[in-house]
Amino acid sequence: MKEAVKAYVDLTRLHFFFVWPTLFCSGLFLAFQQYDGFSWLLVFKAALIGFFGFEAGLVLNDIVDADIDRKDVEFDKLTKYWRVFGRRPISQGLVSQRNAILLFALLVASTAILILTLSFPQSIYVIGIMTICYCLEVFYQFKKRKENFPLAQLIGRIDFTLFPVAGYLCIGSPDFIVLLFALFFYPLAMAHLGVNDIIDVANDRVRRLNTIPTMYGMKGTAFWILFFSIFHFAAAIIFLTVLGTLTLAGFILGMLLISIGNYMIMKRKSANSGMKALPLFHLAMLIYAISIIVGYFI
Repeated sequence: MKEAVKAYVDLTRLHFFFVWPTLFCSGLFLAFQQYDGFSWLLVFKAALIGFFGFEAGLVLNDIVDADIDRKDVEFDKLTKYWRVFGRRPISQGLVSQRNAILLFALLVASTAILILTLSFPQSIYVIGIMTICYCLEVFYQFKKRKENFPLAQLIGRIDFTLFPVAGYLCIGSPDFIVLLFALFFYPLAMAHLGVNDIIDVANDRVRRLNTIPTMYGMKGTAFWILFFSIFHFAAAIIFLTVLGTLTLAGFILGMLLISIGNYMIMKRKSANSGMKALPLFHLAMLIYAISIIVGYFI
């Protein structure tokens, strides 16, 4: 029983449980600033939608990748960062494919039921985004197995951008503010992807995946991260024009952390430097999200 619990904790990356609702609710609180309609019940529902929905995506990731994950050669870097017990449960036979699919279905059903309690047409917007995100996840995992240009990355990882956007659309509508939000988050998602890839390069070479480092080398990946970080900073400055003063302080801190992460990666251009920088990118995301949420109340 104890080993089974550990396996499911790794499958769901459960130690990051608080991050997904926070990111999702940052979009919701941004919408509160534009549309009002604040209620703790809606916040609670949105937090559950964010949690169950993102967890389903993580399980789907492992289901799709189960065959190639058996080829991993390193478990001391990215695997142990994302999975507290350092295991890939499906590929290592700790969770069956059938049980993983059942868990995915349960998480998706729970998310969909919660989404359908939202007002119309917001429920349609959010459930549409959920469907698109899962399709993009599958596209990303399969496309990067055979490509010469990073379409899997540029298109497939739009799913991460759409996640907080869906939080906005729980009460808001497609508008200029949510467009700025998406333009702010997309380059950050691309930079974050590059950091993940530079860490996991040894596994990706063995698995023959066309990731940024395997296509463009470590130096090329470092510049990929730098380019999208600069793009993100420019988008953040524009986005800040519609946000409050307190949010500005949080954004400055977040951009400082990302700048430090870029310095680490540019200096060494190695998996180890990426591993040191990754927590800074994640902390910056969390600070951005908390700043938007707290900014609503101040």
